[in-house]
Amino acid sequence: MELTAFEPVHAAAVAAWATTPEETRHWCSRDEVAAATVAGWAAEPDVVAYVAVVDGEPVGYGELWLDDDEAEVELARLIVAPGHRGRGAGRSLVRMLAARARDHHPAVFLRVHPDNIPALRCYTGAGLRTVPAEQAREWNRSQPVPYVWLAA
Repeated sequence: MELTAFEPVHAAAVAAWATTPEETRHWCSRDEVAAATVAGWAAEPDVVAYVAVVDGEPVGYGELWLDDDEAEVELARLIVAPGHRGRGAGRSLVRMLAARARDHHPAVFLRVHPDNIPALRCYTGAGLRTVPAEQAREWNRSQPVPYVWLAA
């Protein structure tokens, strides 16, 4: 698997990977996502978007949210194509994104919906660890749900 820069041509495929409203909410806190939405995310300031590619086929997507003021990076909106789930692609994607994130800042975090058990298993399997409870409570004060926060 190779990590490459996201291109707008990838947007339709990525938008189609979340197949139910619940899965989409866990992925990006929306009920549905269009290709234009994904392309727009990648164009936001302080966002660096990537696709993971296997044999020329995009199989994963994720973003780095850069915060230079706090000297940290959040891994965000990670998703793997349905046909590649459960085969290690997600763990590889997380590890590669974390390595790219550390090129910007040493502090790397990720938040996940507490009901997204497959994602939690993936992220901990990739080596991420939950942040201290006090830190998670502080970060969740302004969040719509009490996310599980992990550090790379």
